[in-house]
Formats: sequence, structure tokens, C-alpha cells
Amino acid sequence: MAQEEHASPAAVAALVPELRAICGQDGVLTDLSRRRTYESDSLTHHRAVPGVVVLPTTAEQVAEVIGLCTSTGVPFVPRGAGTGLSAGALPHTGGVLLVTSRMRRIIEIDPENECAVVEPGVANLDITHAAAPYGYHYAPDPSSQQVCSVGGNVAENSGGAHCLKYGFTVNHVRGLEIVLPTGETVDLGGKAADAPGYDLIGAFIGSEGTLGVATRITVNLTRDPARIVTLLAAFTSVDAGGEAVSSIIASGVLPSAIEMMDSLSIEAAEKAVACEYPEGAAAVLVVELDGPAEEVDTQIQEVVRLCAAAGSFETRTASSAEERALIWKGRKSAFAAVGRISPAYIVQDGVVPRTALPDVLRRIAELSVNSGIRVANVFHAGDGNLHPLVLFDDSEPGATERAEEVSGAILDLCIEHGGSITGEHGVGVDKVCAMPRMYGPDDLDTFQRFRRAFDPSGIANPDKLLPTPRLCGERPGVHKDVHPLVASGKAELF
Repeated sequence: MAQEEHASPAAVAALVPELRAICGQDGVLTDLSRRRTYESDSLTHHRAVPGVVVLPTTAEQVAEVIGLCTSTGVPFVPRGAGTGLSAGALPHTGGVLLVTSRMRRIIEIDPENECAVVEPGVANLDITHAAAPYGYHYAPDPSSQQVCSVGGNVAENSGGAHCLKYGFTVNHVRGLEIVLPTGETVDLGGKAADAPGYDLIGAFIGSEGTLGVATRITVNLTRDPARIVTLLAAFTSVDAGGEAVSSIIASGVLPSAIEMMDSLSIEAAEKAVACEYPEGAAAVLVVELDGPAEEVDTQIQEVVRLCAAAGSFETRTASSAEERALIWKGRKSAFAAVGRISPAYIVQDGVVPRTALPDVLRRIAELSVNSGIRVANVFHAGDGNLHPLVLFDDSEPGATERAEEVSGAILDLCIEHGGSITGEHGVGVDKVCAMPRMYGPDDLDTFQRFRRAFDPSGIANPDKLLPTPRLCGERPGVHKDVHPLVASGKAELF
């Protein structure tokens, strides 16, 4: 829906007294400088100042705020910690930005039922800290897990390095209390696993705030493994690293994580955190195995052998928690680290079959050479989830446009090879115009019908996830993400 179809700044301003009655004086931000704090998520080249910011502290307040939006037709945009990378929490200039960061209670740690109940503003890693005394942890682990919120993880179906073995957020949520865009509060699932009926939890997770707001979340707790071993392997080429990944998976060994970084991302990580990766490496693999001690010890020997057969010139196994943390520090810091070697960058997120990795990486390299735009590759190699970092100087005329064209072309490569335009970062605003390149008109129409069943007024996070001709065709250039194929009319819109 177009922003102007919903509400004017005056209509939003008229809600402020009622919003303050609901959330308190300090829970409603109207000052321009304070609203600007929330103008983007971590994908900062999309910006919009929200009409008003509200910070509820209870589920009841969330329901009252959304009910007020429903009765007045004012749109709302849910936001967690703002660490998203798809502009999924981009504010609406004529709407309410509903920030859940003050809802930070861990309501219950229940080791007997192997679950926890939390509010949406709880940081991902805080669940693991709370569960650790009982010998459990929360498995989904985005790189931003120290600060990203569980509510945001639910909205985007976030993954992380260990999703190869343990899966994404959707595999770890048993129950949700949600406030629908109509203002109604409903419960889906609960502590019992596999509730009967339609999988509405699965439909809600990854819906990017377009179906409502989660106000209480029941998540699985995973028992800590008996042994964890982390291996760093260095290679003289990305192809050799990719061959090692294929060999490891084909052998029947299932690591909890296999991560790859190329030379450019290694350079950035070294400058940022001094992770001490082997000199001269064109690629490194971070391989982690966990499980029963004897099984892990046998498997790590097999992984070392397979890496050597693929051409690794150095392998290093962490011998302490500190060494393990240092190995992971380079990988976990990679996105932010490229700021050390580039004034600006776009974080991309796509998926290809593992067998297509070598060809796709070669073609990304060709795109980089032909465009003069550097691309650093960091990715979950085990499941083919690519995170190319497209580097550019935004002060150079035309560089931003070239970087965006390379970014869009990478998504085309993923689709061409039978993959997806997103693995875990979501669609948001950034990729909304790429959706018709992956889905046909009937699919997109079905998505819209489903969305309207939850949100008949179209006020929940408008302009996100699903394309409209207005958004992607009639006004090219309003959002920077419009790919040349879409802007030129070569991509079919529903």
C-alpha cells in the first residue's frame, strides 16, 4: 500500500495524546532528533523518519496501540533491536513505529519441558545465558545474537552459523502470543510440541511483521553437547574450499556449522579484530562438530583428512574456549569489519544448492571484475546460504548504482541456479521488487490473499515483503532497490 493512502502526519499527531495515555510520557517519542534514531535498520541505505515512535512495555499496551491504529487507519511497523538487514523495519513516515525493545522479560526457563518463555525484546544470547545453569542453550545463533531480539528473529525467521545442523528459528518455536493487525490477541501453540491443526506458527514466523506482532514466545531449549570441536582450515583458492565442503557433506559427517570466508573478508576481519587466520589464505573454512565425545573425535579426523585432500595448506583445531572464540570472532565480525576496507557496502543474502557454489562464486567474481565493484564473500557454506558484501565508495559518482546492479545480479544468479533470493535476512523493502523474479503471479496473489486474511485493512508493515505495481513499477527510483530488470519492465509483475 502506498504511504499516502493511509495517513497524514496530522493524523498521526492526533494520536499522540492517546498513545501517551497507553504507553506513558516516556514511551512515546515525537521529537525529530529522537525519531531519527529509528530511521533505518542495519541496512542503512534505506531511511525514513517514523511519524511517531512508541515503546510499549506489556502485551496489553501493544494490543491497545494496534487497536488504536486499526480504528483510525494509521499504519504501524513493528521493530525489535534494529539489527535486520533487509529494511524490514523501515518506518512509515505517516505511521506508528512500534518498538518492542523494552519488553525484555525472560518469563520462564523450563528445563523439564526443555523450553523457555520470553518476551520479544529479549536478546537472542540472553536465553542461552539463562539456560546455561541447566545444561541447555538456544540453538539459533545469528551473528548479531548478542543484541538481536527474539521477536525480530521470529519476524525474519533468522538462522545463524549453526543452522546447518539445528535449523532456523521456525524449527525452535513452540508457541506464540500474537496481536493481530485487527487488535485481537491470540495464542498459537504452547509448550507442547507439534500442536494439531494448521501450522499457523510456521506461517507467522518469517512474515516480517505483516501478520501482526509477537508479544510472548515459547522456544525450544537444546541440551548442551558433550563435546564441541572447532577447526579452521586454510586454502589457496575458494574452489578448493568449496570442494572440501562438498566432500565433508558427502562423507555423511554433519557438522553443526561450516562457514567460509574469502580473502577480502579475511582481510577485513584481520583489520577489525585480529583473528589471526593463516597468512596467504584465499579462503578459510570454519568447521564445528558437536555431539558425543567419541563420535566427534572420529569425525574431526575425517574432516581434517578431507580438507587436506581438497588442498588445505593449514588446519588448526581450537584447544581451548579462548581459541574457539577467536576463530569465531573473525567470522562473526565479518559484516561490520568490511567497514574497515570500504566506505560503504551492501549486505546481500541468497541461497544456492551446495553443488552450485563453485560456479556461482566464479560468476560473482566476474561480476566484480566487469563492474569494478569489489565483492567480499562470507557464507554458510554447508547449506549454500551466501552473504556477498558488495563494497563501494558512495562519494564516487555512479558507484552506488553500480553496486546495486551487482547486488541485484547476484540474486539473479541464485534464482538461475535453483536457489532463493533470501536465506535468513528476509525480503523487507530491499528485495521486494525481486519477488516477481522468483514467484509467479498466482503465487504472489495467494500470498496477498493470505496476508489480507490477517490484515484486511493493510496497515501492518505496508510496503514490505510483497510487491505491488505501484511500489515496483509506477514509481521507479522511490526505493533504491529497484533492479534494472524490474525498472525496465522485463520482470513480470502480478
